[in-house]
Amino acid sequence: MEAMEDDSLNIKDDHNHNYCASSSNKVRTYLSSQLSDATTVPQPVSLPVPGEEPGTRRGKVWSGGAAGSKFMDSDSGSDSSEVSETDCTAPPAAAAEGKFTLDSTSKFLLNAMAVEDYRNNHWPNLEKAIDRLLIQNTTDHISVSYAQIYSYVYKCVCQQHSELLYNDLTLKISNHLQQVSTHLQASPPESFIETFNIALTQYTASLQCIVPVFMYLNKFYIESKLNRDLREDLMKLFADHVAEKHVNTLMPLLIKAHSMPFQVQPSTMASVVKGLYSLRPDWAQLAPALFSGFIPQINPPTVESLLPDYAAHDQKLQMELSMNGFPRGDQSRKRASDDS
Repeated sequence: MEAMEDDSLNIKDDHNHNYCASSSNKVRTYLSSQLSDATTVPQPVSLPVPGEEPGTRRGKVWSGGAAGSKFMDSDSGSDSSEVSETDCTAPPAAAAEGKFTLDSTSKFLLNAMAVEDYRNNHWPNLEKAIDRLLIQNTTDHISVSYAQIYSYVYKCVCQQHSELLYNDLTLKISNHLQQVSTHLQASPPESFIETFNIALTQYTASLQCIVPVFMYLNKFYIESKLNRDLREDLMKLFADHVAEKHVNTLMPLLIKAHSMPFQVQPSTMASVVKGLYSLRPDWAQLAPALFSGFIPQINPPTVESLLPDYAAHDQKLQMELSMNGFPRGDQSRKRASDDS
């Protein structure tokens, strides 16, 4: 008993409450007793076995961690090898597998909720605004909040709905252009050029409003991932769904109107021809004489040997204009040429 009291006095407490002992066995015994007192798991009580001496050494349970328990010798403090390592490593693997399944499920549910929010809130508001911008007339005043549309587009892009928004936008405009094509098909030939010009002008004006408010979609998805431009894609939709379907009807009417000056307003002719060339430059080869009257460098370069032909062509044009009631004006102050 006296020896045990001497050993307990050798444990000193410094100012930081760190316990020190003269030997490692005493420190281990003391820490083991502190851990066993601090744990909330009830410890098994060692009852004396009949026929066994009271001084016989027995192992006691020591909670070495959350994964499992080890047996430690009460005298030597050595760990027993009866517990395998698989008992300690199995629970963390099962926990990690359960956590992965939980994270995957939660991410799927969050994504589904975000898509539902896009379908129910963001896209219906954008669809209404696009309808107003596409069918607007120059004489009608339509109140559209561009800041609100811009905000909806910004939220859709930030919530990773860029691809979904782009597909919905192109589908919406494609359906509108199909209706425009049906309306053109029912137009009579004498007003077909005017009707086509109105459709092209109105669509181009609508894009001047639609493209800026979809700037975030254009910058962070179409340009960065698709390597294209939103305005070019939307103009291509007009070429595919409207112009290409009616170019064979439109081109003969344009050639006829070009051969008869002022049958169609010059501004209308210029708008249609330049619009067709911007949509498909290859269409200029269908009527080079027509397109060269409004777009430069359609014909081959000028050759010196063909200068007389160019002069004859200009004289013929002047005579046609004068015969149609367009006089040359006062020629008294003009110097007389050698041919006159």
